[in-house]
Amino acid sequence: MAQAYVFEGIVLYKKGMKRCLDILLSVVGLIVLSPLFLLTALLVKIDSRGPVFYKQERIGYRAKVFTLLKFRSMKVNTEKEGTGVYSGKGDPRVTRVGRIIRATSIDELPQLVNILRGDMSIIGPRPPLTYHPWKLEEYTDEQRRMFEVRPGLTGWAQVHGRKNVEWNERIRLNVWYVDHVSFWLDIKIFFKTIGQVFAGSDNLNDGETVVKDS
Repeated sequence: MAQAYVFEGIVLYKKGMKRCLDILLSVVGLIVLSPLFLLTALLVKIDSRGPVFYKQERIGYRAKVFTLLKFRSMKVNTEKEGTGVYSGKGDPRVTRVGRIIRATSIDELPQLVNILRGDMSIIGPRPPLTYHPWKLEEYTDEQRRMFEVRPGLTGWAQVHGRKNVEWNERIRLNVWYVDHVSFWLDIKIFFKTIGQVFAGSDNLNDGETVVKDS
């Protein structure tokens, strides 16, 4: 009987409660953090020429492509599109303000708008680029299961190494989350993420994170 209630609770959470919480938390977050948004936007604009926001196509829920928002942290026209090359420590393309907002994950906060729109969730697999780690058609059927839930601002893979986890393992962790998603798991991920942000851990790519299966 207890297991039946737990199962029903998980189904209820996945079907509607999770989305309701996403809307509530994103609205509250946008209101409470609005002074930080305005300050960051001003500093980004003063620090280097170009737009305040950086827009990038990502693969999201049900494998549909959406436009992800970030505060711009690089100089304009310097990203190596299509190469899957991450920005590491000392990257000259990153602006002075960019280094700060990346280290504190402030650059990710505009994704609260993506969450409000329904593109994303607070907790879920991080949405991959359309070309990296590989194109959508190169995902296996098992790997594509990571797209069965909305992508998140943070997720299970992020609290298990963040940017240093190799992509095959990262996707495996994402699929594990899809199979085990629950309110209490999301709470656990949320607080683990806060701890990582304050510690500044695993926030840089120190090496190769894509290993093609032979």
